[in-house]
Amino acid sequence: MRVVIAGQGYVGLPLAVRAAEVGHRVVGYDVDERRIKRLAVGESYVEDIPAERLRPLLDSGAYLPSAEPSDVAGFDVAVITVPTPLRDGVPDLSYIEASARLLARHLRPGATVVLESTTYPGTTEELLAPLLEEGSGLRAGTDFHLGYSPERIDPGNPQWKLENTPKVVSGTTPEGLAAVEGFYGRLVERTVPVSSCKEAELTKLLENTFRHVNIALVNELAMFAHDLGIDVWEAIDAASTKPFGFLRFTPGPGVGGHCLPIDPSYLSWRVERALGQSFRFVELANDVNSHMPDYVVRRLTEALNDRQRSVNGSRVLLLGLAYKKNTGDARETPAARVVELLTRMGADVRAADPHVVAGVHVAEPGIPGQRAAADHDGGPLAAVRRVDATPEELAAADAVVLLADHDDFDYAAVTEHARYVLDCRRRLTGSAVEVL
Repeated sequence: MRVVIAGQGYVGLPLAVRAAEVGHRVVGYDVDERRIKRLAVGESYVEDIPAERLRPLLDSGAYLPSAEPSDVAGFDVAVITVPTPLRDGVPDLSYIEASARLLARHLRPGATVVLESTTYPGTTEELLAPLLEEGSGLRAGTDFHLGYSPERIDPGNPQWKLENTPKVVSGTTPEGLAAVEGFYGRLVERTVPVSSCKEAELTKLLENTFRHVNIALVNELAMFAHDLGIDVWEAIDAASTKPFGFLRFTPGPGVGGHCLPIDPSYLSWRVERALGQSFRFVELANDVNSHMPDYVVRRLTEALNDRQRSVNGSRVLLLGLAYKKNTGDARETPAARVVELLTRMGADVRAADPHVVAGVHVAEPGIPGQRAAADHDGGPLAAVRRVDATPEELAAADAVVLLADHDDFDYAAVTEHARYVLDCRRRLTGSAVEVL
C-alpha cells in the first residue's frame, strides 16, 4: 500500500520506517525542512532509528521523506503523528487540523486515516472527521475508514520497541476497525482492539496519568523523607520486594517528554470543559512534578551554602539535558527549568549531554557561553554552555548535578574528580555525593 505518515518525530519516524520495512511504499511528511534534509541523506535524529536502518529504505525507494504537500497524494493509509502541545493550559490541535486539511485534499474512497497524536477523548470523531469530510466531500465510515491508535513509543527503551509493544486500535465503524487493525497487524506483534475511538483516546491518557500521579507521589515522599532524615530510596527498594500490590516508581528532577507533562492535562481540560469539574489528582500531580526542578535548585543552594559558597558566581555542571536516560529527547525537560533558575541566580551553568545534539534537539548560541533567544521549543536550554564531562570540567565545578543518568557518562570519573554531586537519579555513591 501507499502509506503517508504525517510527522517525522519520535513517533512518526519509527512508524514510517517500520511500515517501509514490511513492504509498504511510505512517504514521511514533515513541515520541518531541516528534518527532511537530514533524513534524505540518511541521517537520523531519533536514537531508535539508526542510520544503517534508514539508508537501505531510502536507496530502495521504500521510504521518501518529504516536505512537499503534493507527495501525500494517492495514499491508501495515512497516519497523523504530529505534536499536540498545551498553550496556556489549553490543548493546541492546530497541527492535527493542518494535517487533516492536507490529507482531505487527497483523500480517496476506500482509504484509511488514523490519528496517533495524544489528545482528549472525542477528537477523532468530533474534530478530525468533520475536517476530512469537509475537505474531501467524502463521508467517514461510509466512503473512507477512520480510526485512532495511541502511540506507545518510549524513546531509548532497549526492550520495548514499536514492533513488540501491543498496539491499541479502534475505528469509527466495525469496518474501520478492521482496516486499522489490518494495517497495524503487519507492523506489530499484537494488536488490542477496543470498541470505539473514545476508549482508545482515553487509554493513552489513562496510561500516562497513572505514571504522572505515581511519580508525583514518590517525588513528594522524597522531599518529606529528606527533611525527616529518612532514605526514601532504601524504602522504595524494600517496598519493591513485595510481589503483589506495588509498582516501583522513583523520584527525579521532574518529568519531561511529550507525555507526562502534557497528556494528563488533556484529560483534566476535557473533564473541566465537559463536566465542569476539576480532576484533582492530575492538578495535584502537576503541581508536585512541575516544582521538582525548583526543589533541585533549592537543595543545591543549601549544599553550596553549607560549603560557604553562593549560587551567584558558582560554577555548576549539569549532567544530562534530556528528560530521561539514553535519549536525546529534550521536550519539556526539567533541565530547562534548572538552567533557567540557576542562570537567573547568577551561576556559571555548563552542561554535558552526549545525546542532546545542538541544532537537532535544541538550538544553541554560536559563541560558547553567549545567551541565545531560545531553543527550538522556546525554552532556555540555548543559554547553557555545552561541554564534555572531562576530569577537568568535573574538578573545576563547584557542584555537579546529575539530571539524566545516561550510560555514556563515566561515573567513576565523576566520583573521583567532583567536589560535590547532587545525584537526582541515585546512580552514584561516595563521600561527595548527596542523593535527591
